[in-house]
Amino acid sequence: MKFLVDMPLSPALAHWLCERGHDAVHAFEVGLGSASDEEIVERARSEGRVVVTADLDYARLLALTRARRPGLVLFRGGNFSESEMLSMVGRVIAALSEGDLASSIVVVDRQRVRRRTLPV
Repeated sequence: MKFLVDMPLSPALAHWLCERGHDAVHAFEVGLGSASDEEIVERARSEGRVVVTADLDYARLLALTRARRPGLVLFRGGNFSESEMLSMVGRVIAALSEGDLASSIVVVDRQRVRRRTLPV
């Protein structure tokens, strides 16, 4: 699977995903450190990547534009430790096919993981 890890999250997540055979980049590493949410979404869409973020604006942006892609993994509900985040991303990847992940908003919080199919 292909991922674009957004600025609020550690570059270590992108490295961890790469170590597990995924094609993952961190926004800062590909020159998107100060990019707008729209630019991040467009880059992810054009490269077939799923955005991984803690920025709530992405879900709203995808909903308002009735977008079908890119997929989104959204962490919400406070600060996750790096190990918690890695564990949760691993669970999400194990539970969803590449196609399902690419066409969904997956919301991860401390109590549960929810999935909404795009468009919302």
